[in-house]
Amino acid sequence: MTSRTSLLCMLLLGAGLVADAGASEPPHTHTPPTRVVDLRRLQPVSGDAVAGAGKATVCTACHGARGLSIAPEFPNLAGQSATYLYVQLKEFHEGQRVGAVMNGQAATLGDTDARDLASYYAAMPPKPAGRADAASRGAQLYLAGDPAKGIPPCQGCHGPDGAGPRPHASSAPQPPWAAFPRLRGQSGQYLAHELHDFKTGTRAG
Repeated sequence: MTSRTSLLCMLLLGAGLVADAGASEPPHTHTPPTRVVDLRRLQPVSGDAVAGAGKATVCTACHGARGLSIAPEFPNLAGQSATYLYVQLKEFHEGQRVGAVMNGQAATLGDTDARDLASYYAAMPPKPAGRADAASRGAQLYLAGDPAKGIPPCQGCHGPDGAGPRPHASSAPQPPWAAFPRLRGQSGQYLAHELHDFKTGTRAG
């Protein structure tokens, strides 16, 4: 056996030992399981908005009577795309997205319920945005990113006005950005919290 072959065997055995050791450790409770979803194959989401209104009663405690949150730590749902809302409800339902309240609320939702709720909130008028400072660091990052730090511009997925993508109405698969959210009108507190969760891996995506 050559020295190169021996070294390769040692590395492979070492990798196996590391993998086995990692498998014996208890899973992290704060990190959702990794899952890759090809959103390009997601068919357009539709549901019964009228039925969704009847199912949304419990949601109003945090998200308001018409999808406008009662406190800045809760997201506004009004005006989000039905596709985005449906995906989020399914991820809460399946434990792919972690939320102390939402995991329990979504646990009993069937697929029809998720579609109806998503369609109801998508039909609500979104919250008007506040005044933005176009010269701020946040605006620069949103519109142009920071190539030196490897930060892409946010508008590439969320739109130049923060109003999210404009999914086309057809039976064809939506473009991969059709499930990205509307950011315009959300509270800075909520957005900062979600960015932190993405950074730490608490929220996958």
